[in-house]
Amino acid sequence: MRAVIQRVKRAKVSIENQVYSSIGSGLLVFLGITEEDDLTDLEWLVNKILNLRIFGDAEGKLNFSVLDNNGSILVVSQFTLYSSTKKGNRPSFLKAAKPDKAIPMYDKFVSYTKEISGLDIQTGSFGADMKIELLNDGPVTIIIDTKNKE
Repeated sequence: MRAVIQRVKRAKVSIENQVYSSIGSGLLVFLGITEEDDLTDLEWLVNKILNLRIFGDAEGKLNFSVLDNNGSILVVSQFTLYSSTKKGNRPSFLKAAKPDKAIPMYDKFVSYTKEISGLDIQTGSFGADMKIELLNDGPVTIIIDTKNKE
C-alpha cells in the first residue's frame, strides 16, 4: 500500500458538483493499493498514519498525532499512486490492484481506521470521478509505502 498524507485545515470530495464528504482539521489520505497488499500492510499503515506526530504543540513542534488532536480523516482511493512512467509518456497502472481486490481492501482500511481510532472518518467514492478540494496546513505532506516501511 502507498499513501500520500496531507495535514489539512479542511478537505472535501465532490462528485457531479455535489459535496460527497468533507472534514475540518485533520488528514487527507490518498490511498493506493497493489495486488501484493494484505492485511499486514493495511494494519501497519493505519497504525502508522494514526500515530504520525505531524501536528504542532504550543511551541510549534510536531509532537501530536491526529489521535491526540481528535482530528478527522478523509480517505480517498487513488490507483494512480502505483503509476509507472518508465516507458513513454502515458503512465501504466499495471501495479495497481484491480477493483475486485482494491475495493475490499479500501473498505477494510476505512473500517479498521474507524474501529481503532474512534475518529470521524470520511471517504471518497471508489472509482468515481471526484473533485478534491483541500487547504493544506503547513504544508505538511508525507508519503508512506508499506513495502519499504517508510
